[in-house]
Amino acid sequence: MRSRRFGGAIAQASNSILVVRDALATVLETEGYSVAKAADGQEALGQLRAASAPCVILLDLYMPVMNGWAFRDEQLRDPKLASIPVIVVSADTMVARRAADLGAAGYVGKPIDFDRLLALVATHCA
Repeated sequence: MRSRRFGGAIAQASNSILVVRDALATVLETEGYSVAKAADGQEALGQLRAASAPCVILLDLYMPVMNGWAFRDEQLRDPKLASIPVIVVSADTMVARRAADLGAAGYVGKPIDFDRLLALVATHCA
């Protein structure tokens, strides 16, 4: 498994993805990605700080404990995590605007267009 380094960021696994509170794991695993799952933003931050960084994070905005906005704020404050790209996956009717406001690398609305999702993931993962 190859890894890369962006500035002062931690090395990122080339095909590892962190999925925060979403049921996309099966589709991504079928495509050959290694997938970690988190139930909420707080759990996701704990995983990110304890392991190698994924090549991308798929982030739901509406989660218990720590929502997507709070997660993104914390992620951007941590120099080791800030460079990990985020793709917002949400049923919010303003998902494009919400993703732009968060500085996300992309977004996918629900219901999920899996071809679009896989194309976005592929731009960040080898």
